[in-house]
Amino acid sequence: MTDTPASPPGEIVGIPKLVIRYRTDADCISALLPPGMTPWGEPIVQIGIYCVPVHGEPEYGVSTKVPATWNGVDGQYSLGIGIDQESAIFISRETNGQPKFPCSIRYFRLGDTVHASCTHQGHTFLSYRGTITGSAEIDDVETHDDEWWIKVSRAVGGADGAYDFPPHVVRVHTSGVPVRIDTLDGEFELRPSAWDPYTELLPQRSEAEAELVTMRHTGRSIALDEPLDPEAFWPHADTIGGSRWPGLRGGPRG
Repeated sequence: MTDTPASPPGEIVGIPKLVIRYRTDADCISALLPPGMTPWGEPIVQIGIYCVPVHGEPEYGVSTKVPATWNGVDGQYSLGIGIDQESAIFISRETNGQPKFPCSIRYFRLGDTVHASCTHQGHTFLSYRGTITGSAEIDDVETHDDEWWIKVSRAVGGADGAYDFPPHVVRVHTSGVPVRIDTLDGEFELRPSAWDPYTELLPQRSEAEAELVTMRHTGRSIALDEPLDPEAFWPHADTIGGSRWPGLRGGPRG
């Protein structure tokens, strides 16, 4: 008797998320958080590379988060979500403040080997190649996580310090139960890129740890939260593309 496959042969949606974590400098995280948010816990950068169904087709993406507390709730501040589906980029930013930008993602598992790379503006700024070494213990307990996005619109005409919609935090609350976690041993590389300035603004200070995570999602809510101080936020308003990396007129600074 054979096991029933988790998905039909040839189906690519449903591949586990590749989660990569590394330590950076605490003051680097503090510098990227908007006024009103503070870092918590260890200064760990979390990068997730995934493939999920959006608009009836697979969406490949790469998300980057850092630990941040807002209104007494510990969560993760999203610095950027690079995806390969243009239709979902602009509507997500307009409606929910989701920091999406166009990015070419290469991600697959072949046997026990996992490959991933992310390319933006012609620069492959991230790559990973690893092998599954085992499975981690799973508590089979529902987890709850909060993620912070920013919804904001600067004034038509670009008047200094003026907004059509002042900055507000968007709270994304997600719940789920871990189904499987596979540990990985491999090579992770961040490369210098002005458009994705990890090496400059979130330098790697430890060996990266990686795992494949399969979740059974039980709930997700997106809600507009309280406003940020608009004057204090102004230096954070200009970003690189649709991300929350600091930018100048939509491009890299300097």
